[in-house]
Amino acid sequence: LLVALVLCIVCSVIVAGAAVYLKPVQASNKVLDRKKNILSAAGMFSPGEHGAAEVEELFGRFTVRMVDLDTGEYLSEEELARPELNPDRYDQIKAAKDAKLSEALPGADDIASIKRREKVAQVYLLEEEGRLEKIVLRIRGYGLWSTLYGFLVLDGDASTVVGLAYYDQKETPGLGGEVDNPKWKALWSGKQVFDEQGAVAIDIVKGSVDKGVPEAVHQVDGLSGATLTSNGVENMLHFWLGERGFGPYLSRIRGGQA
Repeated sequence: LLVALVLCIVCSVIVAGAAVYLKPVQASNKVLDRKKNILSAAGMFSPGEHGAAEVEELFGRFTVRMVDLDTGEYLSEEELARPELNPDRYDQIKAAKDAKLSEALPGADDIASIKRREKVAQVYLLEEEGRLEKIVLRIRGYGLWSTLYGFLVLDGDASTVVGLAYYDQKETPGLGGEVDNPKWKALWSGKQVFDEQGAVAIDIVKGSVDKGVPEAVHQVDGLSGATLTSNGVENMLHFWLGERGFGPYLSRIRGGQA
């Protein structure tokens, strides 16, 4: 018993010490991985081709802005002075769990099944020679087994998809897990998320898209054998591109007000 007790204590100390010592490294790697996913969705990064320094350099081309999701407007300098809204420390996922920084969603509005929505979101903007080139939006929503966390990248017109990437999901490998398949992600490029009236029109169809119909510009092939995950992705996009998500902000961009 004494040997077992001493062994448990020693092992606990070693494990706890390693966890504390490696925590900064884990946090740094987590941030780096998020940046890689943003760059990947934006078509600026290929796994294995860039080191950490190159990732930081590429990501440095983006400007991070804080957006009030209700109004679609950028936060004022006075609002940004609040510690909890500092762009360098702000975490949307944590904010969604804070009653002061988020709001509960009524069942009818919660089509993405996230329960609470943060009041302020971060957007990543890529500008070239004074022209808005790409807009990166952080999105999340429930699939079949898990909440999928990812990034949707739109062209500067705030309507055309550049890319879609998920950095955290636990869907069934080979089925819903195919949201990470490069071939499926490539289908999103060039799709239009809004119709001519400005309504969210993106649609994940069962089977393959009929490229001969006008609606094809809004449609993406469904995931084979993963209807519920496909529905989850569609619901997620409809939520975050709608009035309770980034809809007001994207509308302001299309209208030249942002």
